[in-house]
Formats: sequence, structure tokens, C-alpha cells
Amino acid sequence: MSARMHCMTVESDDPYTLASWWGRVLDRDLHADDHPGDPEAVLVAPDGHGTDLLFVRAEERHGKGAFHLDLHAAEGTRDEEVARLRELGATLIADRRRPDGTGWVVLADPEGNEFCVCRSPAERAVSA
Repeated sequence: MSARMHCMTVESDDPYTLASWWGRVLDRDLHADDHPGDPEAVLVAPDGHGTDLLFVRAEERHGKGAFHLDLHAAEGTRDEEVARLRELGATLIADRRRPDGTGWVVLADPEGNEFCVCRSPAERAVSA
């Protein structure tokens, strides 16, 4: 017997707005019942079998960075993905890229939650 992840919960000041932003980042749709001002919003797993992302209004956050994601580009390179995310409004927090191509970039979403962008699987395969 084992547990299965139902959803990942993200604490937010404005769940609908933050979920909409992450929807553009992850190419996911908001649940049809979600609307601006709602106390929660869900980004539905694209295959219906993955993990949903639940954004909930939190009057009091449970510490800095109520969640943390590590991302990689679905297509293209880490650097192209970082550029795309910055165009969407992500803020650069720290650049941990190394001269040999390894490393990652730390960004923050519009509410200041930090996340990392790592090399894509294709980039990792080239250096293996």
C-alpha cells in the first residue's frame, strides 16, 4: 500500500491571478469553475492523471516560500526558458549557472515564490 499525491497546494494572496500566471508558465488550464476573486483556483493536470496545482488564499503564510518548484524546458534550452519566464514577469533572484553548462537559475513568481530552472533533458544528455 502507498499514498498517491492528490494535488500540490500553493498559498497565495490572489489565487486566481497567481494560478493564471503559473498556467502560462506550465501550459495548464484553470478549472472551468475558477473565477477572479475566488478563494482558490486549480490548475488541472494536462493528462487528467497527474498532480493538480491548488492555489488557496492564505491570510497568513506558513513561512517563506510556501512551495518550491524545479522546472526545465519542455522544448529548447534552460536559457531560452529563463528568457521566456522573465518575459512573463518572473524576477531573477540568483544565477547559479556554471561555465561548464551545469547549474540552474533561481526566479520568483509575481508573489515572490522562488523556483528554479534547470537544464533540459536534452541539455543533460549532451553533457553525459
